[in-house]
Amino acid sequence: MKVSELMRTDVRTIRADANVAEAVQIMADSHVSGLPVVDRSDRVVGVLSTTDVLQAQAEHDDRRARTELFERTEVRELMSTPPHTIGPDADVRDAAKHMLEAEVHRLFVVDGDQLVGVISQTDIARAVGAGEI
Repeated sequence: MKVSELMRTDVRTIRADANVAEAVQIMADSHVSGLPVVDRSDRVVGVLSTTDVLQAQAEHDDRRARTELFERTEVRELMSTPPHTIGPDADVRDAAKHMLEAEVHRLFVVDGDQLVGVISQTDIARAVGAGEI
């Protein structure tokens, strides 16, 4: 099975210059634990995950510092790079292996420079459970 057959195409993104509060709101509204970070040309340049946000928040002891983290910190300052990507024609088993080796929960699917989808460990597990793989 190809990645393109299993990936989700309704991918929410965040700009690198957006603030952390905006990214957290998008993650909460979309029920996702990570967002691809895109530049002005919509190329994926990183990923911001809830883990990135929680780690940054843990470094700030007081309420004021945490408020500043969310309102004045740009996503680019917390995002993880490089983003882990895969092509739409790759085999799903290769995607699973890549996620395991890189210790990531998702891969962004890119065709050239264009973001076309996302595939997660949950997507693969669901397909295995349903007997699709």
